[in-house]
Amino acid sequence: MSMAEFTLFQDGARVTEQLSASDLVARLADSNTRNWLDLPAPDAQLIDRIGQALGLHELAIEDAGPERQRPKLDRYETHLFLTVHRVVLDEQFDLLLTELSIFVTPHAVVTVHKDLGLDPTTVARRWQAVDSDRGLSYLLYALLDAIVDTHFDAAQDLEDELEELEDLLFAEPAQLHAVQRRSLRLRKNLLRLNRVAAPMREVMLGLMHRDIGVITEREMPYFQDVYDHVLRVTEWVEGMRELASGVRETQLALQGNRLNVVMKKVTSWAAIIAVPTAITGYFGQNLPYPGYDTQAGLIASYIALVGTSVGLFLLFRRRGWL
Repeated sequence: MSMAEFTLFQDGARVTEQLSASDLVARLADSNTRNWLDLPAPDAQLIDRIGQALGLHELAIEDAGPERQRPKLDRYETHLFLTVHRVVLDEQFDLLLTELSIFVTPHAVVTVHKDLGLDPTTVARRWQAVDSDRGLSYLLYALLDAIVDTHFDAAQDLEDELEELEDLLFAEPAQLHAVQRRSLRLRKNLLRLNRVAAPMREVMLGLMHRDIGVITEREMPYFQDVYDHVLRVTEWVEGMRELASGVRETQLALQGNRLNVVMKKVTSWAAIIAVPTAITGYFGQNLPYPGYDTQAGLIASYIALVGTSVGLFLLFRRRGWL
C-alpha cells in the first residue's frame, strides 16, 4: 500500500515513512499513541481491516461506504460515528455535497471521504499547534469547524447571488428569463444546503452531551462556538429561503403588472384606430352628407380623423395608459 492512498498523523505531525497495511493497522490499534488516519476514497477491504483493529461496529462501517447518509451522530459501545457534509459551489454555481464519515475512538480518529478537495494538512496544523494534552477532542473540533466553515462560505455566496437577483428584478431592460433561471437554481441550492446544515444542530448537541464523555470541559467552549456557527448558518439559510420565495413572488407580480401595462397600451391604440375606421366607414357610404363631393367635405373628414385620433392619444397619455 502506498502512502498516497492514506494520510496518517500522530499528535498532529504527518507520518511520512512507508507503512504497509499491516503496519498501519498495528499502529492504529496501539492505545499509547493518538493517531488520525485520513482515507480518501479507500477500498472496502482496508476499511474492514481497520474496523477489526479498532473494534468498529459493522453498521458504522457499512454507513461509511456509499454516500447516502444524512448528517448524524451514532454512539456505539467503543466509539462514535459521525456523518457530516462538506459543501462547495462549482463554476456553474451548483452546490456540491461531499460526505465525510468520522470514527472517533479513545486513541484514534479515522475519516473516510471521497472529496479530494479536503486538505487534512490544514486541520492537522491546528491540532499540532495546541497543547499536547488536548487529545483527539480538539482534532474533532478542528474537523467540524472546517466543515461548518464550508457551510458558512456557501451561505455567503448564496446571499450575494440573492442580492444580485433582487437588483435584476428592477433592472431595465428587464431580464425576466435570466432571473427565473437563476432564482430556480438558487432555491435548489438553498434547499440542499439546508438539508445538510440543519441536522448539524442535533450532531453538535449530541457531542456536547456530558454522557458522551468525548469533550472535556476545556474543549467545550470550542464546540459551543461551532454550535453557534451552525445555528447562524441554519437561521441564515431559512431567511434566504423566504427571501428567495419573495423574489419569485415579486417576479410574478412584475410580470402581471407589465402584462397589464401592455394590455392598456394595446387597448388604447385599438381605440385610436377604431375611431378613424368608423369615420372613414361612415364617409365611405354611398349616401350624400354635408360636404359630399366637395373639397370642403374632404377637408372636414381629414380634420375629424386627425382631431379625434390626437384627442384620444392625449387623453390616454394623460391617464398614463400610453
